[in-house]
Amino acid sequence: RLVMSTDGHVVSPLFFPGGDIGSLAVHGTVNDLAVMGARPLYLSASFILEEGFPLAELKRIVDSMAAASRAAGVAVVCGDTKVVEQGKGDGVFIATTGIGALPPGRTPGGACARPGDVVLVSGSMGDHGMAIMAVREAIAFESEIRSDSAALNGLVEALFGAVPDTDVHVLRDPTRGGLATTLNEITRQSGTGMLIEEAAIPVQPQVAAACELLGLDPFYLANEGKLVVICAPDSAALALAALRAHPLGANAARIGQVIEDQHGFVQLRTALGGMRMLDWLSGEPLPRIC
Repeated sequence: RLVMSTDGHVVSPLFFPGGDIGSLAVHGTVNDLAVMGARPLYLSASFILEEGFPLAELKRIVDSMAAASRAAGVAVVCGDTKVVEQGKGDGVFIATTGIGALPPGRTPGGACARPGDVVLVSGSMGDHGMAIMAVREAIAFESEIRSDSAALNGLVEALFGAVPDTDVHVLRDPTRGGLATTLNEITRQSGTGMLIEEAAIPVQPQVAAACELLGLDPFYLANEGKLVVICAPDSAALALAALRAHPLGANAARIGQVIEDQHGFVQLRTALGGMRMLDWLSGEPLPRIC
């Protein structure tokens, strides 16, 4: 079985700590295929260039795409380039399409979450969104905040190698809207609810400090190299160990469980022991993050 995904990339700035629009374009499409359970095979890339865009920057972006695709084991097999008048674009936009092969027995999907399932994340939340914001707003912190942009196909394969395929019920990469929006999407699709433990969700200290300073919630900030896994409870320990054994999942954590709830609420038990709702993202706090 083949699967296909397509995506557009308009991130601003084009270059940021931990990545650039070129590597992000590869990672985003590879990850869209990987969370469907597929093994990414091929990519296409289309560039929309603004007249006068520096060739040196274009070469840097293309070289970054090439390095990212090689590292992910995916071939960029075709592409196209168009130029628009100066002032009608913003440097460069990239559109990518990916094709992957879906092995038999793998059927993860948002509708497959079941009461009793365990919710895992592969690492800290909010890194990419805060990295983009820090550069865009020229905010300096004592420790540099870097994007987590990465290809997740190797991590997904490690997960499926450790637990039965049928025990992996949902895979998602919590990009735009962050962890909170992703969990709400899953509860809506599956007709369930979730109970999440705030103290269990990994957030880097510098990201938490920046969010407190700016009045943001890290659970709504974008990620570009993190995985949400919802799996059968009997396989949760094996799944968590498999994630932690991979370089991209070293800080993986068990953050909650799926519960019966006809309203589809995502409830968060706070670090102080209270309860609050993790609702859908209202508005877009940071446009053009990917």
